[in-house]
Amino acid sequence: MSVKVENLEKNMAKLTVEVSSEEFEKAVDAAYNKQKKSISIPGFRKGHAPKAMIEKMYGPSVFYEDAINIILDRTYPEAAKESGLEIVSRPEISVEKIEKGQPFVYTASVAVKPEAVLGNYKGVQVEKAETSVTAKDVDARLKNIQEQNARIITVEDADREIKKGDIVTIDFDGYMDGKAFEGGKGVDYPLTIGSHQFIDTFEDQVAGHKLGDEFDVNVTFPTEYHSKDLAGKPAVFKVKVKEVKVKELPEIDDEFASEVSEFETLKEYKADLKKQIKAEKEKWAAQQNENNVVRAVVENSTIELPDPMVENQIDHMVNDYARRMQSQGIPLDQYLSITGMAMEDLRKSMRGQAEANIKTRLVLEAVVKAENIETTDEQVEEELGKMAENYKMDKEQIRKMLGEAELEAMKLDLACQKAIDFLVKNADLTSPKKEKKEKAKEETNEQ
Repeated sequence: MSVKVENLEKNMAKLTVEVSSEEFEKAVDAAYNKQKKSISIPGFRKGHAPKAMIEKMYGPSVFYEDAINIILDRTYPEAAKESGLEIVSRPEISVEKIEKGQPFVYTASVAVKPEAVLGNYKGVQVEKAETSVTAKDVDARLKNIQEQNARIITVEDADREIKKGDIVTIDFDGYMDGKAFEGGKGVDYPLTIGSHQFIDTFEDQVAGHKLGDEFDVNVTFPTEYHSKDLAGKPAVFKVKVKEVKVKELPEIDDEFASEVSEFETLKEYKADLKKQIKAEKEKWAAQQNENNVVRAVVENSTIELPDPMVENQIDHMVNDYARRMQSQGIPLDQYLSITGMAMEDLRKSMRGQAEANIKTRLVLEAVVKAENIETTDEQVEEELGKMAENYKMDKEQIRKMLGEAELEAMKLDLACQKAIDFLVKNADLTSPKKEKKEKAKEETNEQ
């Protein structure tokens, strides 16, 4: 096998891989052994026809498709390694030459990991995150706690109209031009009125109805809806309200404070909440300062991202999003159907974050290199110890489970965190504007 590398624009490269005719013939033999049981040739028992006879009847290319897949699995990983490139995308394969008795030649177009060109990364100036706590902050926290302690009451009054904020359980069947359509049916579906889970004015039309009502809801699908058969078209949903629930909020007073905390009075409870929020804000501010400093350093840097690298990152983000949705009992395709969002729209919405994630990582790695930041063995051992504690496993088991490649990745992760600490330490964190501080002080004093 021989490999030629051609560097292209925008951090792309093309590998031209030539495989000997003998090696490719072995792949053809493997394809034959895989397929022969399903091939019938007159004069031979099924599965016993010789390869030469099958090729004579159907042509030499009869086994090529499977043979190509076999040879790619065998040769591409080695070719990628031999190229010496740091490849960051799946290969786009193109067969260049395939002929019996001749070398098999294919090309693989790949994205190559780009290098960030650092601009000014020491002493970047960013506004320091605010940590003051206002009376509004405390009131908002109390409101959340009030919501958490609300009683969910089932409505028995058949004459009560459904309102915004009510939680209804409904059955629905969707029809277009009098015919039911795929994905338009739901049974015992919980819906909070005003949550905007459903398309168009669906929820608005449920409001005003009553327990036990059966009625039609008329909607129009978005023009950019993922299903072209439904996009931009009107539909009718036959809806039945099976249950209605409402939230009953407790009064925020001394009794409420004593029930949800260790304090007897609302005043004491609010003072404690203020301390909690202060600690949370300080923790948040530290993270925010890191983010702002790193973002400023990234903006000062120059990076040309290859598109396949970005698409690959989006793939990971979509898969992660799908897993999170599934953990909530909602398959991704159902979520897209309910929200009227196409997969293309979801991917487009993730593109900016995907690019930001990649650029941030590349910049941090560039800082690690520029400042000769290293991860010590002690730091690796400490991290392995944390993992062992989290997974309730022996540290050596964790080490073996990770392997050398993962351990090296861990070292780089730790080095990148040290790079963040370095950037923040060397940044110019300016205080918020004076008027902001005075306003915050006034609001705090009101409390």
